[in-house]
Amino acid sequence: MMMKGKSDGAQKKRLLTSVFIVAVFLVFLYVYFGSKNSGQSALEYGTRLRKLGSSYLGGDEDSDLGSKHDESSSKFGLDEGDDGMTAKSFPVCDDRHSELIPCLDRNLIYQMRLKLDLSLMEHYERHCPLPERRFNCLIPPPPGYKIPIKWPKSRDEVWKANIPHTHLAHEKSDQNWMVVKGDKINFPGGGTHFHYGADKYIALMANMLNFPNNNLNNEGRLRTVFDVGCGVASFGGYLLSSDIMAISLAPNDVHQNQIQFALERGIPASLGVLGTKRLPYPSRSFELAHCSRCRIDWLQRDGLLLLELDRVLRPGGYFAYSSPEAYAQDEENLRIWREMSALVERMCWRIAAKKNQTVIWQKPLTNDCYLEREPGTQPPLCRSDDDPDAVWGVHMEACISPYSEHDHKSRGSALAPWPARLTSPPPRLADFGYSSEMFVKDTELWRQRVDNYWSLLSPKISSDTLRNVMDMKANLGSFAAALKEKDVWVMNVVPEDGPKTLKIVYDRGLIGTVHNWCEAFSTYPRTYDLLHAWDILSEIEKKSCSGEDLLLEIDRILRPTGFVIFRDKQLVIDFVKKYLSALHWEAIGTSSDSTGQDGDEVVFVVQKKLWLTSESFRNTE
Repeated sequence: MMMKGKSDGAQKKRLLTSVFIVAVFLVFLYVYFGSKNSGQSALEYGTRLRKLGSSYLGGDEDSDLGSKHDESSSKFGLDEGDDGMTAKSFPVCDDRHSELIPCLDRNLIYQMRLKLDLSLMEHYERHCPLPERRFNCLIPPPPGYKIPIKWPKSRDEVWKANIPHTHLAHEKSDQNWMVVKGDKINFPGGGTHFHYGADKYIALMANMLNFPNNNLNNEGRLRTVFDVGCGVASFGGYLLSSDIMAISLAPNDVHQNQIQFALERGIPASLGVLGTKRLPYPSRSFELAHCSRCRIDWLQRDGLLLLELDRVLRPGGYFAYSSPEAYAQDEENLRIWREMSALVERMCWRIAAKKNQTVIWQKPLTNDCYLEREPGTQPPLCRSDDDPDAVWGVHMEACISPYSEHDHKSRGSALAPWPARLTSPPPRLADFGYSSEMFVKDTELWRQRVDNYWSLLSPKISSDTLRNVMDMKANLGSFAAALKEKDVWVMNVVPEDGPKTLKIVYDRGLIGTVHNWCEAFSTYPRTYDLLHAWDILSEIEKKSCSGEDLLLEIDRILRPTGFVIFRDKQLVIDFVKKYLSALHWEAIGTSSDSTGQDGDEVVFVVQKKLWLTSESFRNTE
């Protein structure tokens, strides 16, 4: 009897061991194959993989992760014996880098011991890491990350977990910037100067200027706006319903997440500062510039910053200024008002309207006033060889950019009102030797191409899937023009070393910026739903920049479940395919197109999967 008991016990042990082994094997299969599932199911990463993928912080540990890969990994040609399907992998960055902006990273400034003039805001300007100091890892979403709320609901509320920063809600509680409510952050539409709502403030400005129906768009004549020191961009958000497109600009300062909130809301916005370099916008881009208690000293450096606003304003453009200097009666504010009034008078601006706490100045329509000033009047006119459209890395100058002969004679920009402006050939086409026929043909070509893109995307998207879109090589802006009927906005990016066509983009009533894709873009991670990459990888290869780095940057910018449309040569598309698994992207569709300048191009659409680190995964359960 005793022997039988021992035998039964041994059998039970063997059975339990077998069951355990089978269970472990099944769990392995679930994790392994589950990670390949498409859609919005989350992929989980254990803490073992959450390393800093770079020697960026100066340590030698894991420094191989941050060093450059073989040259062949960044080129599109295949090595001998390479079948083009080489498995690639990237580590996941540490959780503390979930909001990394490589060229606006304060830690980098400290580590490189850059000697910057804080009074000139140089520490808020772009300072990019050298290739050997870049993070070669995937930026993780924050714990509890959720797919963003869809537009237009997102204008008024976002998930708190996606931007877990509530200090602005407390700091600006009396100004109605934002309010924390449970697992969401609400945006009542207030601002530092318009506590009771941006909509009422906008209507007041239209009334001050005697625009029809108190509509600031002035029957389509006022379309593009530059909002500096924008807070969480409620001013720009409420302009959209009036068919006005605003670029909302703010630095990554003490209110460090304001632009992140704006983009999460689906409002056009960009990180930047009026410091020492020109804004990344061409001359004569905006009908209105706006500053509502933006805390900028406009008198510094001989009015340099105000002159930069003058450069980007169109003939007859407005500057709306809401600040204590415009109404306060104390000695210091009166002094500032007197000096500012004298400066803008020498710049030939006039007061178009002044009411309560807001003054609106208007820029002249022609060069007449400039030419009638007394000799030696400051600020001077810019040199004749100064290019007002050269902006990338160009320092601002304290001078007035006069109008072109065409703008002077036409007494303005001679642009059609919106929406006709979008498809009407603008006068500045002549700067590039482009004809109206070429413009119309380009517009039609991209309409057809976008139709093709949507046929590839349609199984995966609905009318509200996409909101924030970026065209990484915008040329004349025809890709964005083809999206007019979609409920999206487009950041049109023009390469810094190509034709300066961004002014055509603005003349069409669209917005955009200049950029060098060998560097990181000035935006937070997870801010765009769709990126259009036309020939971008081919272009940076010509500059000997890393295609792998660019793919990681695209992944950083892209929201989980967002899309990338690659349009390039077959060799480039094959290069991208090598990284799909490593980036956790899924191929959605492909097609060939013979409408390209260099022959056949391939269209390849991918979708980014939602994946979470272990900590984040636990918080969603």
